[in-house]
Amino acid sequence: MAKIAVSAATFSIDKPYDYKIPQNLLDNAVPGMRVIVPFGRGNRKSEGVILALSEDTGLKKLKAIEQLLDENPVLTEENIKLALWMSDRFFCTVFDSFRAMLPAGMWFKDGVRRQGDKTVNIAILNVHSEEALMLSQQRKSSAPSQSAVLELLSATESMPVSDICHFTNTKNPTIKALEKQGIISIESQEVFRRPSVGVLKDPGPITLNDEQQKVFDGLVTLMTNGTPEAALLHGVTGSGKTLVYIKLIEEALERGKTAIVLVPEIALTPQMMSVFTSHFGDAVAVLHSALSVGERYDEWKRIKLHGVRVVVGTRSAIFAPLENLGLIVLDEEQEHTYKSENSPRYHAREIAKYRVSRAGGLLLLGSATPSVESMFNAKAGKYKFFRIENRYNEKELPSVIIADMKQELKNGNGGSISSVLQQELTRNIEAGEQSILFLNRRGMNPLVACGECGFTYECHRCSVAMTYHSANSRLLCHYCGYSLPLPDECPSCYGKLKFIGAGTQKVEAELQELFPGIKVIRMDTDTVSQSNSHDKLLSRFREEKVPILLGTQMVTKGLDFENVTLVGVLLADMSLYMNDYRAHEKTFSLITQVVGRAGRGDKPGRAVIQTFTPKHEVIALASKQDYDGFYEGEIVLRQALGSPPVRDLFTLVATGIDETAVLSAVSRIRSALLGYFGNDSGIKLLGPAPAPVPKVNNRYRYRLLISCENTKQVRDTIAHTIREFARDKQGRGVSVFADSDSYG
Repeated sequence: MAKIAVSAATFSIDKPYDYKIPQNLLDNAVPGMRVIVPFGRGNRKSEGVILALSEDTGLKKLKAIEQLLDENPVLTEENIKLALWMSDRFFCTVFDSFRAMLPAGMWFKDGVRRQGDKTVNIAILNVHSEEALMLSQQRKSSAPSQSAVLELLSATESMPVSDICHFTNTKNPTIKALEKQGIISIESQEVFRRPSVGVLKDPGPITLNDEQQKVFDGLVTLMTNGTPEAALLHGVTGSGKTLVYIKLIEEALERGKTAIVLVPEIALTPQMMSVFTSHFGDAVAVLHSALSVGERYDEWKRIKLHGVRVVVGTRSAIFAPLENLGLIVLDEEQEHTYKSENSPRYHAREIAKYRVSRAGGLLLLGSATPSVESMFNAKAGKYKFFRIENRYNEKELPSVIIADMKQELKNGNGGSISSVLQQELTRNIEAGEQSILFLNRRGMNPLVACGECGFTYECHRCSVAMTYHSANSRLLCHYCGYSLPLPDECPSCYGKLKFIGAGTQKVEAELQELFPGIKVIRMDTDTVSQSNSHDKLLSRFREEKVPILLGTQMVTKGLDFENVTLVGVLLADMSLYMNDYRAHEKTFSLITQVVGRAGRGDKPGRAVIQTFTPKHEVIALASKQDYDGFYEGEIVLRQALGSPPVRDLFTLVATGIDETAVLSAVSRIRSALLGYFGNDSGIKLLGPAPAPVPKVNNRYRYRLLISCENTKQVRDTIAHTIREFARDKQGRGVSVFADSDSYG
């Protein structure tokens, strides 16, 4: 009998299901293998994973496994334990956890694998090289194509058939004829689809400065003491944290261990891969969502089967099937992209903690602006704390100029570029130096309204304003993708439309008007595509010395260009007033990170921060790169609010097409939780209230917040409440899910 996690089982009915193992599968069915099983009243086929085996008692009639999908287990005992742990922590099914661990190409549909192995036909000589050369000479006049093939193979002995045809200008019938004669044989060999990686020229040995060496020595002690450890490395921008990572990985590999390095953005992966491949060669693999399905599947196989020892990637790379883990690094650990927004709603940091706790390794969290949670844990002694206070090249941090945009308006400048920033850009262009401008808003104008009646274009599917994109003269919803052509006049009163605010498209147009003939690279979701990737845009910026790089959040971190001496933050206030307890933290981090892109080479850097609130404490602290000052003020605010990290925060979200039904559902869930928790003073329920964006793609969203300590008892109570709601007929048409310490 096998206990199986079934794909078709929803969260409300998720459990290990018992299945009979047919006699013909008995010898091969083991835990970690995927199967096809009948499920539900209709016995429809569903994927599943064997969790464990047990004796068939015969006490109940069981359905039988129909098919094994693997020759060998693709999931280990450790993977199974991790999946069970995730289902408890993140309110997901066990199968959802398995799905997160494996690449998309591994999964099956209707019993057919979605992504197969890539193979090539290899021609192999069955005779000695000398004999092949002799046969080649004999056939030059009678069979010139065969002669050319044999001459080539006499030098190489084996070669892909496609390459032979290319180099000798022959066709497959020639190859088949030689095979029929027994002179060559054709074998099918697996090849790996690998993403292209640029390798740095002779990186040479790494030399750490005194500060880095002190940090490295302390971290090595933690990594090699045989017990699980977690450490926070707070290093100013440009302090050379990556060099410390590389030295730690070298140490781990020398001790027979492996390492995972996570980065928050796909844009950073090619740069990191170039650095790590230059040091570790083919022992490095990369995992991120921009790879093709085939590339991700093959990189996963390389990691599992072919001696990869270092994995670099974004959030999902935390599940890389490495054994003997000695080190996990989360670079820019404060970034929200490490938190999954879909089930399972895990944070890569939590998975990393689990994995190092099982392996006895080191988790290293690195950042110039650590999350408030991580610094809180460091100060509480849960993490060991290390700091690098100076830049690697001993250069000063960028000098910062605050541009008051209210004063700019008074002076008649209503554009996106202040007079101060324009002056600094002119100075850079004349000096042949480069600049990075940051605006976390894409499109032309974020709001189109009527100047006569005040009508605004809102998405009819979502409760948000539509953004105007000039490239195709359309209004676009950035939540559901709905778009429509821009009308010539207001549909309500036929008045003239006004364009309000600015996105990256608008700023690009303003720059071209201010600096005619000067090249500008715009880097946002609209310009980044499969054919025009992050890597291509950044390589062009570096190699062509393009004067200005304008972009959204993807230009704020990790980028290292020696010739960038100026950074401009165009709307520093934008994230300050979000409906999120992390609003100040996000603003401080974004400004600090993007300012740190300047002056990383031999030339001094400077930054211009444009703001309508120049005296705001967060803006002032970010301009001084004063993280300690920011943290001390922020933790007092968190304590007053009772928000993380002082207390944990669970979010229960109900969604549905009928707003009344959704609100009613959240109200009933609140009543149920009040009944379970009683008068527990350590638990506070807040809401129900609309989500920050109440309607997305025609589905209304209401939420309930629970401020408390994250304990198993609390999680079990929340999970039980969701399951009970799913069984309630009154809840039909409404979906409910839970998340912990959500980022949105």
